[in-house]
Amino acid sequence: MTDQPTTTEQPETHARVPELPRVIQGGMGIAVSDWRLARAVCISGGLGVVSGTGIDTVLLRRLQDGDAGGEVRRALATFPNPALAQACLDRYFRPEGRAPGEAYARLPLPTADRSRDAWEMTLLGAFVEVTLAREGHDRPVGLNLLTKLQVHTLPALYGAMLAGVGTVIMGAGIPRDIPGILDAFAAGRPASLRVDVKGGDPLTLTFDPAEFDLRPVPLTRPDFYPIVSSHVLAGVLARKASGAVQGFIVEGPTAGGHNAPPRGPLTLDDRGQPVYGERDEVDLPAMRALGLPFWLAGGCGTPQALHEALAAGASGIQVGTLFAFARESGLRADLKEDVLTRAQTGTLDVFTDPLASPTGFPFKVVTLPGTLSQPEVYAARERVCDLGYLREAYRTQSGRVGWRCPAEPAQAYGAKGGDTADTVGRKCLCNALMADAGYAQVQRGRVTEPGLLTSGDGLAALRGWTPGYGAADVLRVLHG
Repeated sequence: MTDQPTTTEQPETHARVPELPRVIQGGMGIAVSDWRLARAVCISGGLGVVSGTGIDTVLLRRLQDGDAGGEVRRALATFPNPALAQACLDRYFRPEGRAPGEAYARLPLPTADRSRDAWEMTLLGAFVEVTLAREGHDRPVGLNLLTKLQVHTLPALYGAMLAGVGTVIMGAGIPRDIPGILDAFAAGRPASLRVDVKGGDPLTLTFDPAEFDLRPVPLTRPDFYPIVSSHVLAGVLARKASGAVQGFIVEGPTAGGHNAPPRGPLTLDDRGQPVYGERDEVDLPAMRALGLPFWLAGGCGTPQALHEALAAGASGIQVGTLFAFARESGLRADLKEDVLTRAQTGTLDVFTDPLASPTGFPFKVVTLPGTLSQPEVYAARERVCDLGYLREAYRTQSGRVGWRCPAEPAQAYGAKGGDTADTVGRKCLCNALMADAGYAQVQRGRVTEPGLLTSGDGLAALRGWTPGYGAADVLRVLHG
């Protein structure tokens, strides 16, 4: 990988959706918004979105579990570099699956100068996910990525574009560089991304298709919808991003997953949750004035919310929670049933945890037995950082770049120059979210990683939904 500035030149080709969707499905967790859910949403008339978070490990674990339906292998058979796809199968595919209690293989943790394994698998994983989501219909498919997962962003975008992704959605940060990256890939050129380094200047990573024996050809440029929590950020991205932005997802603090921190000094309520106020409300007239489509997200999973969003000038809504518990989602069946059963009795609770995420962003946590939401489960888990998606880069005293995560063992974090006080309450979202989707790692001592379920504050709205409902049911109800 070599340094190369990101270009802002616009390619001639660009994906345009003739009719904007009124409902966009949320890009939830790791493999919760999988290809099956996205495909079902698309077929029913919405914008289906696949999650690209941790897609390299998701691909690896599906192959190690035997790829029972053969879908992964079917998609890999269409990858433009057959040798790379076959090498992946030779290395990780287990026709009979893993033995009981056997750990999954692990990819080497990527760094700025040693990322080949992770990049190959991310490239293939994103291609597979979008390819499968696009089967059986002609509607666009979206890809969701977290801005803070910078090391995996470039191959995920390129793999998705090879498969014909129609829209890219990114939050959990300020994705200023992404439009220019999409432009460069669409024009058949390499693209670069700046990676934040604490205590030093940013690194530059460059993805060149030729280095993966992929012929650099023009690709369709997907639309780009950054997730914003304020009209000010939306305006900055509309004017100063590295290329064109086609719309916005306007997400409030009631949405699941990561939330933007409250504006101003941090204040906690009597439960220890961040307090949001008037300063955190989005100025919708200002959003309309930008002249770009936008969708409202966070507590919008009702027909009334869709009606109000349209009346306020939005193009529609983004909905996560209702889709997360639909039968097509990648969430574990036992978690779906447990939550939906509890919803009928009104015993569900969502806690906005200011500490759980290593990113420092508040993170919505469902209080559920057997998960890391329980103090005894959290205390019993042995800390390990073997996936590393949320690590931060930092400049060492010798001038080199190191990697650390406040959810790793406290002693290791301190040895890397981190403040061990920052490790208190931090949870390994990487392993926990893999577990939510049925890909839990088996750690030392044959201990299976526990999950940690996230959902929006609108979880109580599940009371009227019984196990087994589908994505089509959600869209039918939302559209009234």
